[in-house]
Amino acid sequence: MNPMPDAHWMARALRLARKGLYTTRPNPRVGCVLVKEGQVVGEGWHHRAGAPHAERVALEAAGEAARGATAYVTLEPCSHHGRTPPCADALVAAGVSRVVAAMEDPNPLVAGGGLDRLRAAGIQVRVGVLEAEARALNPGFVKRMTRGLPWVRCKLAMSLEGRTALADGESRWITAEAARRDVHRLRARSDAIVTGIGTVLADDPSLDVRLDPAALEGVEEAGVFPSPLRVVLDSRLRMPADARMLELPGETLVVCLEPAPVGRARLEGAGARVEALPESGGQVDIESTLRFLAGQEINEVMLETGPTLAGAMLHGGWVDELLIYMAPHLMGDSARGLFSLPAIRRMGDRVALKIRDIRALGRDWRIEAVPDVRPAQGGERPGAP
Repeated sequence: MNPMPDAHWMARALRLARKGLYTTRPNPRVGCVLVKEGQVVGEGWHHRAGAPHAERVALEAAGEAARGATAYVTLEPCSHHGRTPPCADALVAAGVSRVVAAMEDPNPLVAGGGLDRLRAAGIQVRVGVLEAEARALNPGFVKRMTRGLPWVRCKLAMSLEGRTALADGESRWITAEAARRDVHRLRARSDAIVTGIGTVLADDPSLDVRLDPAALEGVEEAGVFPSPLRVVLDSRLRMPADARMLELPGETLVVCLEPAPVGRARLEGAGARVEALPESGGQVDIESTLRFLAGQEINEVMLETGPTLAGAMLHGGWVDELLIYMAPHLMGDSARGLFSLPAIRRMGDRVALKIRDIRALGRDWRIEAVPDVRPAQGGERPGAP
């Protein structure tokens, strides 16, 4: 008999799942713990797409001791053949007596099918233990599977009075080293980093991950986490062929309206991928862009851009989470603000946010917030530059 509550072992499985935070894309982060007579007999987590799933890693570690054990897994065991065989079948074959899952798999190819297979084999099943924590670990995977959209995390750096750049566009560096390191950790967990052509023309950013892999939990070898896709929203294809990001490892995608053949050839010759998407008000349609990225198996998007695109995405209801890094200095009245938003004439029309966390990072502060009430994602929406 297991003397510890299910939540205890599920918390351990969630800690294991977090080890795949930077490496599993486009798959979810999943951990599994096998417990028998109050003792862990096997455990594991999913390392990367194409590698064994967490359940199979734990079963291999347990061997024959898995028979009669309880499996604690942070996501419903899969029941379909993807890159690897079904984990539900592996648990049945190993003879586990009970499976506790934090949540059902939102993937329509599974969606309860794995749990049904376990029940049909006579295995006891419990679902919903620490479900909120499990969902929070995979917000992009859940959103992509249920709504066909990636999770959008908007990162901004500002002075104490909410300024992001001087009047001439200079913005390096608003924050200090500790905050910038934190940004690179967020980039490392993202599937794509999105910016606008205005930022590219003004700053020529790299949008890469400049961080020693040893500093990332679960990343044990240099170079094992894939570089995030760099995405530039560029309606009129003004992207320079000698942009810094085009010289770096990894892929750059330029999203535009219907491009001239010469412009497409110029950028493709420099190594970019060019994709034409529908327009909205003469600009690239944001919803079409996000749905296209979801179709490319992008779970989490990090938005690093200026006030125009940031404002368009926030106003349109496409931002799920805000990460604002605040530095203890002032930049003056002429400096640029965080968002370009329509004029707000009544206090009741303010953009409401819920603060989830505030913490110090060296001399700076990081504010995590989510939109409190979002505009309906439909009807007239601003496009991207």
